[in-house]
Amino acid sequence: MPMTQQQLLQILPNARTEAGVFVSALNTAMQHYQIVGSKRAAALLAEIGHESGQLRYVREIWGPTAAQRGHEGREDLGNTVLGDGRKYCGRGLIQITGRANYTKCGEALGLNLITHPELLELPQHAAMSAAWFWKQNGLNDLADQDQFNTITRRINGGLNGLADRMALWEKARAVLA
Repeated sequence: MPMTQQQLLQILPNARTEAGVFVSALNTAMQHYQIVGSKRAAALLAEIGHESGQLRYVREIWGPTAAQRGHEGREDLGNTVLGDGRKYCGRGLIQITGRANYTKCGEALGLNLITHPELLELPQHAAMSAAWFWKQNGLNDLADQDQFNTITRRINGGLNGLADRMALWEKARAVLA
């Protein structure tokens, strides 16, 4: 059953008008990548809620911070050309990061993200890229098993913002039950 705008706002109240912008895109993306059922949907919404500041940010806020400067030249991210760190900063609702991930995501979504990385800032692509990342990383299975910390590690590389993610997960599970 598709999620309603009201449900999305109950889970992510700070989204305000963005909930109306994203609800259809999220429903389409979730259906496309089999993120169906309350366990999967709740875990995804908690993670994108945290990663996007409750749908308010589809592009990483660039300082640049020391961590962001560290993305420059990181071969594991495919950032091999000077300027790749900033050009391929986190975008989308799960913050796709790095030339290599932009390449894979673009191929999956049929988008030229190498030339036009800003396409991940459009609601339909921001949602679809998040659902693609979710599926690519086996997160449906982890959500089915309530392995929320492992999901967070796969998305974030650690447990940054875990308290917020957990609070959003609890809220989403209650709303979608």
